[in-house]
Amino acid sequence: MCTNGQKPVFRDLTAEDPEPEVTEIESLCINCHANGITRLLLTRIPHYKNVVLMSFSCEECGYENNEIQPGGAFAETGVRWKLRVEDQADLNRQVVKSDYTSVRIPELDFEIPAQSQKGEVTTVEGIVSRAIAGLTQDQQARRAQHPAAAAQIDGFVDRLRGLCALHAPWTLQLEDCSGNCFVENPVAPRKDPNCERTDFKRTKEEDHALGIFTPDEVSDDAAKPALADVLLSPADPERCSYEALAADEVLRFRTNCPACNAPADTNMKVTNIPYFKEVVIMATTCDACGHRTNEVKSGGGVEDKGVRFEVRVAGKQDFSRDILKSETCTLSIPELELEVGGRALGGRFTTAEGLLRAAADQLAACPGLGGDAATVDPAGFTRFIAKLNEVLEGGRTVTIVLDDPAGNSYVQSLSDDPAVPDDGLKITRYERSYDQNDELGLNDMKTEDYQDT
Repeated sequence: MCTNGQKPVFRDLTAEDPEPEVTEIESLCINCHANGITRLLLTRIPHYKNVVLMSFSCEECGYENNEIQPGGAFAETGVRWKLRVEDQADLNRQVVKSDYTSVRIPELDFEIPAQSQKGEVTTVEGIVSRAIAGLTQDQQARRAQHPAAAAQIDGFVDRLRGLCALHAPWTLQLEDCSGNCFVENPVAPRKDPNCERTDFKRTKEEDHALGIFTPDEVSDDAAKPALADVLLSPADPERCSYEALAADEVLRFRTNCPACNAPADTNMKVTNIPYFKEVVIMATTCDACGHRTNEVKSGGGVEDKGVRFEVRVAGKQDFSRDILKSETCTLSIPELELEVGGRALGGRFTTAEGLLRAAADQLAACPGLGGDAATVDPAGFTRFIAKLNEVLEGGRTVTIVLDDPAGNSYVQSLSDDPAVPDDGLKITRYERSYDQNDELGLNDMKTEDYQDT
């Protein structure tokens, strides 16, 4: 656990911390079998997460290698990225790849399978350059022994070089079942016009590839009760029932702080929101670094239809409107060209003012705005924060759009009579597309049962 005299294990690389803690380990060089040095650095990547950077160098033969490993747990879902590469700025985008990231370029029918390369921090152009280096590694010997195959590889390498020359736009697709993959958005906090991100539920085979197993799958003795059964069958079932929890129980369990990874306490309580449903409220407080989080999860399942709310915020009364935003709900403000994914702000029960302030605070504390490696225009970001603060001060009218394909979000109506519509609130319920059902883990139904909306 961190104390007041200690620094977090994973911290930003800044000018105020000129000597980061680097661990050096003597290790064997796989090229010349002499002893080289492996250096380990624990740090944070802006807009991403904690990572472990590993760099190896050998003084005997000059061999060098670098890798990256996630410094936290696997994400709850896998992730797919689809980037349209059109100009030099797209080639310079930073990309984080884990060991489980597969790469596809449909225009060339080219694929790099998952676990065929180590994780790395690179760029879009770097991915193509590494592929070219791998294909041309043994070309001299191949030209002498297999000239026909070498000629085909030379032709394919020329096509790869054409991607970096941008002879025509092309598509880069990344898929990572661990969820530890990231593509930089150079126009943050606005929506990336050339890149799409999609989360998906992992299959059982993908969980096993990551080393994730259920208690039943790792049980050696079938006669013994499963761990889940033991946890769900306490000595006093009446005290630990869902009804008792919803009535007056507050559960507390140990977890790790998402900021400094120190042990922390998480409190959980089930409560009922009038005119909506039961929800689970979770709050985490870290005594080591003072980090606090609160999250709301739906107490029920996924609704039959998705829901979209359009909330007009023009006065003090609109700011006091209660809002339940689930972790599957995206937030957008068309007037500010702002779009925030569901997991960015997480699930929370707040007001319209609280939701806007949370977005402003999270954007203002963004770690990628300063330093030599800043990729977002600080002046433009400052102007955006000023516009958002103008909204919070009541000087600008905007529309908050909440889109939740799971249907587990709620916005309070300011009309006293349910039969009288609220002029500042528009509610639309819609049928989910197949991709949305796949993202929610509802992919056990037939494809033809859905039509893309």
